[in-house]
Amino acid sequence: MKDYQLENRKYVIGGVAIVIVTIYIIRLFTLQIMSDDYKKNADSNAFLKKIEFPSRGIITDRNGKLLVYNQPAYDIMVVMKEAKGKLDTLAFCNTLGITKEEFDQRMTTIKDRSKNPGYSPYTQQLFLSQLSEKQFSILNEKIFRFPGFYVQRRSIRQYEYPYAAHVLGDVAEVSPADIEEDEYYQPGDYIGKLGVERSYEKQLRGEKGVQILLRDAHGRIQGSYQNHSLDRRPVAGKNLTLSIDIKLQALGERLLEGKIGSIVAIEPATGEVLCMVSSPTYDPRIMVGRERSKNHRMLSRDAWKPLLNRSIMGRYPPGSTFKTTQGLTFMSEGIIGPSTVYGCSHGFYFRGLHVGCHGHASPLSLVPALSTSCNAFFCWGLYHMIGNRQKYGSVQNAMNTWRDYMVSMGFGYKLGIDLPGEKRGLIPNAEFYDKAYHSSWNGLTVISISIGQGEVDATPLQIANLGATIANRGYYYVPHVVRKVQGEPLDTTFSRRHYTKANHRAYEYVVQGMRSSVLGGTCRGLAHYEFEACGKTGTAQNRGHDHSVFMGFAPKDNPKIAIAVYVENGGWGADYGVPIGGLMMEQYINGKLSDASMEKAEEFQKRRISYGSANR
Repeated sequence: MKDYQLENRKYVIGGVAIVIVTIYIIRLFTLQIMSDDYKKNADSNAFLKKIEFPSRGIITDRNGKLLVYNQPAYDIMVVMKEAKGKLDTLAFCNTLGITKEEFDQRMTTIKDRSKNPGYSPYTQQLFLSQLSEKQFSILNEKIFRFPGFYVQRRSIRQYEYPYAAHVLGDVAEVSPADIEEDEYYQPGDYIGKLGVERSYEKQLRGEKGVQILLRDAHGRIQGSYQNHSLDRRPVAGKNLTLSIDIKLQALGERLLEGKIGSIVAIEPATGEVLCMVSSPTYDPRIMVGRERSKNHRMLSRDAWKPLLNRSIMGRYPPGSTFKTTQGLTFMSEGIIGPSTVYGCSHGFYFRGLHVGCHGHASPLSLVPALSTSCNAFFCWGLYHMIGNRQKYGSVQNAMNTWRDYMVSMGFGYKLGIDLPGEKRGLIPNAEFYDKAYHSSWNGLTVISISIGQGEVDATPLQIANLGATIANRGYYYVPHVVRKVQGEPLDTTFSRRHYTKANHRAYEYVVQGMRSSVLGGTCRGLAHYEFEACGKTGTAQNRGHDHSVFMGFAPKDNPKIAIAVYVENGGWGADYGVPIGGLMMEQYINGKLSDASMEKAEEFQKRRISYGSANR
């Protein structure tokens, strides 16, 4: 008779043995095949993979003037596995001029995987960045005494001028988010943070190289491995040529000293941004080296927000510069013709609604209405368009038709400039007003949008682009600050024309109105220039003192520059906008200022606007 108990025990013992063997096999497979810990350990003992950083691409202005270049710098790298238990910490700290507490804090941070997600005890980690030449010389003589520590050469950015900080941006150490987003980066690497340094990071950074060095059993470098055959040389970053004219940029920054605002100038024929001034600003040279973090904190806490690029992030009422878009829309839609006239008795009066205006001749047609900046003319035009049920069927259809014209002219959405942080502004549509007024509204309800007030807002870049569109009589290119990338064609985004919905005939009348404004209207401060300037002022209403706005271009035919000037609390458009715009156009067209203009520029540079509380 069979002993079933003994038979079952045999199977149990056999099963346990199989499970144990299987576990050992899996563990061996994991250690030898799946895990690279032992391989790293072995490689660490035999090799040192020394990263060689590429030189970052240099940046020049449109005329070849050097704006950003590289200077040598030195980082201290550490391999934690080699440094553990072998280091004379006190001697190391004395050599570098740091405290034991600073040393311990840095070593703890390196091993903290939440702050250093790429940490490995077998690979080089950044201990201290950007040593001075003096520190490097002292350490280099003693580096052999500190096992696990190495000096790595790299370069840091240098900025030639104290201008164009918002355009150029800066470079700083990568964050954990940067490393997570792109496997190219390791802790201690540098990345563009703002401006073109950020938006063209992949072109500027180049490609890292690696040098594989052979070590003996004591960790001492014995030379290259396989005669450099496995080394990879770094590839330098690509150089950028900006569209910015640094002389024009410098003048703009001088003119806005002591003021809050923006100046944007565009070449109409290409969409290239000739200058982009945001005030207050800062010197980009303070955002370099080991003082960068301290200076960045100082700027970020400044109540006047010097880090804010108001040219693309500031959202403002465009004021009377917006009347040009209304004239284009009303004429293209057949609401008005060249000889259509509206009366103005110091403003628009209708059904108890009053929109004030200054004194001028009345009645008047489109060209003199632009010249004198008549509020009533454009209020009547919008009222007749929104209320034209025979043409549009409803106020909603009329409103959305109006909205489509504004969007086609570059308002309401981001233009797509090659800089980070651009804002879209606001152009309301029928849904916006249906929600706000429960579908009970008409042209009188929204009348203020006809003069660039109310719910409409725009960036200075969009206002400058409007000037470029009028200069081109109906089209624009997406504005861009990079003119050329070394070895690459310009992105087709920036070479494609964008046509507006307004017709060419309407543009000719608007150009006449802007030229008439210079010859005898609100922009007559530009009449003395030899070139034929065209302009439109704006006085944007504000809770405090009004904003001074100017939009224009020159020359009238074959225009070279379109410009927008926005000075917060500057008063009438003719007070700050027009004279600053004129000086900028003269500088670019003539290449210099006349003696009289130089005196005027010095005068405006010294002018200060009192803003009271810095809570902006």
